[in-house]
Amino acid sequence: MSADTPRQLALSVLNDLTRGRANLDQLLNMRFASPGADMSRRDRALAYAIIYGVLRWRTRLDWHISVFATRPINQIKPEILNILRIGLFQMLFLSKIPHSAAVNTSVEMAKKSAPPQVVRFVNGLLRNAARRPDAVNWPDPEKDPIQALAVDESFPQWLIRRWQNRYGIEETQQLCRYFNEIPPVTVRANSLKTTREKLIKALAGTGDDPEPTKWAGHGIALPGLHGPIPDLPGFEEGWFQVQDEAAQLATRVLAPEPGENILDACAGLGGKTGHIAQCMDNRGKIVAMDSDNQKLEDLLSAMQRLGVHIAQTRCHDLEAALDRTDAGRFDRVLVDAPCSGLGVIRRNPDIKWAAEKRDFPRYQQKQIRLLTNAAQGLAPGGILVYAVCSMEPEETDTVISEFCDAADHFEVEPAGSVLPELADLADPKGFLRLLPHRHHTDGFFIARLRRRR
Repeated sequence: MSADTPRQLALSVLNDLTRGRANLDQLLNMRFASPGADMSRRDRALAYAIIYGVLRWRTRLDWHISVFATRPINQIKPEILNILRIGLFQMLFLSKIPHSAAVNTSVEMAKKSAPPQVVRFVNGLLRNAARRPDAVNWPDPEKDPIQALAVDESFPQWLIRRWQNRYGIEETQQLCRYFNEIPPVTVRANSLKTTREKLIKALAGTGDDPEPTKWAGHGIALPGLHGPIPDLPGFEEGWFQVQDEAAQLATRVLAPEPGENILDACAGLGGKTGHIAQCMDNRGKIVAMDSDNQKLEDLLSAMQRLGVHIAQTRCHDLEAALDRTDAGRFDRVLVDAPCSGLGVIRRNPDIKWAAEKRDFPRYQQKQIRLLTNAAQGLAPGGILVYAVCSMEPEETDTVISEFCDAADHFEVEPAGSVLPELADLADPKGFLRLLPHRHHTDGFFIARLRRRR
């Protein structure tokens, strides 16, 4: 078995995630951009299916393993555990792969790094699991609903407990099920070059029928997409940018206008920068700021493809204050802050296993610092928008509450009063709060603030 087979690649990625070397997106980019990474579309699809499938269903797979293992699961080396997960995932979730193939390929992977007795252990466990599927006794939801849901939907118990306290057990189950679905790719039509209607026609035949998004006026969902994004019609021409519907709403709440001076304070790869530019009809000025120079180089490349010429980049870490020359110079400021990312689990299932309860205070304090420093650039009367792909109170309501307590010249401006068509997404405080199982988007929180003086 060569090192670039889909199963071997999946094992390599899962092992690197276990070791904490990078996140899933980074690892996949590195693997498929490296020399010799050429792989047929079919093999690449299998690698992706295994990687994402194991990450989505890890707890259920581990429960299965624990039933047939001859030793406690915490005594199995992580690399061997990942081989068992890959084998079981294929047997339980990929109906087109024969059980014998799932077992044999897993045994061959074990032979590469494990002694003979461990190879025999892998072989025996997987063959037992294939022969005795009814031997698995699942947790009883009557006795322990938290554990039962954690195993059935494959989530850490601390997350189940947290959401159950907020939403109740039935709605938490709905949320988990939605997170475990394979999401459609969502793109934003670039109105500088085309319309949503024309783009929908151009994308017909790339999967299931393209669907206009409900809340975002430029959004298109592409369920069942076939092939890489850069191969889609109109990509090279800059007709669209990949962006979930919830993220598109952050720019709508910002409501930039032509001729304004805008700060995109945590610009990343420029998804919102491009959206801001098209809302401004390419007239005015956008400063796209980030602490990562490589991201800013990629952002400029994306803006060139989209035909955006009003964006300039600036490398600056907003953990530190803005330059004095920036004080009060921007009409609007967008802070799409780093966060736990728990609202985008269906796209990044590795987040389930990377997030920890102790992370929330750290994220919260960083978010407050970024918001405070970015707000220095806002002119009196200007608009400040804070957005995170999280639903957690520490990163949402508490951040805004603490920021407004410290900066009493800012006040919440209810998003629904500014954008009546989004009023159904607004809570009584005026924040947009998108919940995946209710709104069929990523989980997102968006607050609009106005500087009074």
